[in-house]
Amino acid sequence: MVAPVPAAAHRRKLRFGVNGEFKILQVADMHFANGATTRCQNVLPSQKAHCSDLNTTIFMSRVIAAEKPDLIVFTGDNIFGFDVKDAVKSLNAAFAPAIASKIPWVAILGNHDQESTFTRQEVMNHIVKLPNTLSQVNPPEAAHYIDGFGNYNLQIHGAADSKLQNKSVLNLYFLDSGDYSSVPYMEGYDWIKTSQQFWFDRTSKRLQREYKEKPNPQEGIAPGLAYFHIPLPEFWSFDSKNATKGVRQEGTSAASTNSGFFTTLVARGDVKSVFVGHDHVNDFCGNLKGLNLCYGGGFGYHAYGKAGWARRARVVVVDLNKKRKGKWGDVKSIKTWKRLDDKHLSVVDSQVLWKSSANKLVVR
Repeated sequence: MVAPVPAAAHRRKLRFGVNGEFKILQVADMHFANGATTRCQNVLPSQKAHCSDLNTTIFMSRVIAAEKPDLIVFTGDNIFGFDVKDAVKSLNAAFAPAIASKIPWVAILGNHDQESTFTRQEVMNHIVKLPNTLSQVNPPEAAHYIDGFGNYNLQIHGAADSKLQNKSVLNLYFLDSGDYSSVPYMEGYDWIKTSQQFWFDRTSKRLQREYKEKPNPQEGIAPGLAYFHIPLPEFWSFDSKNATKGVRQEGTSAASTNSGFFTTLVARGDVKSVFVGHDHVNDFCGNLKGLNLCYGGGFGYHAYGKAGWARRARVVVVDLNKKRKGKWGDVKSIKTWKRLDDKHLSVVDSQVLWKSSANKLVVR
């Protein structure tokens, strides 16, 4: 049986702040293992002696304090199962700074989370029971048919005291991109299956219908963001030259087959950006057919990286339009930047991912 979602998770409604902003911190590839005894990978010789999983923990605490996000999203390989002695201890320690912050957080699985004492389902079952998380094992309406563990969506409501306070103006989708292919003669990484795309398509259509319904029917569409671990093959479209910001320093370790999720996303049109991890020393965003494809960049110190190239986190800020009488309206823009784990938590690669057109076309 799939574990039920804690009641507390349902009660916590996410909404834009009084400043008309909603901020998301993406933490990609912590690769947490056993804490102080787990050594760092690919750091400078001067860093090696005193570097451990605790550096990952400290970086997270610092970046949470600096950015004060409204939501923290962990995009898989949260623990590096192969080196983990006790999955419960490692998971609890990996998420500890997020839990301590009292900020709502969610997690999805990568390809390494299940390689210790827990299966993928057990890992997700444990995550959903942790404090302050809004993670779900799977959506109740699709639990009987959907592949994977950790497919769900969150609705971000308009600002309090605005006409849209009870309407989702931003939709977040989280998907399990699996671990490794189980199909004979198709080696390599897993992919987002047809059942998951079917759930996404249905959910997206329902949310857009609700957006246009009374009370306060809206024109156009409520934008969305999608988070998962393994990049789509379309990430191969970009290098350091044609990406809008950021760098490519390794290949894209996508599945060997293209399951068509990029096409599904473009066809629906509400998701404006996809955020993944998996390839730690890629941190670019590129725009293909109006959809931004963004890497988070490697966060964890027990994950492979590049010595001298700082571990990093991606921040996304969504801003609302200011309406008459100073009230907040629908989504105006989606911006992103990265924070580096250096002395000053440097902000790099600030960019606008999407802007709503001033004169919206009414689809009749």
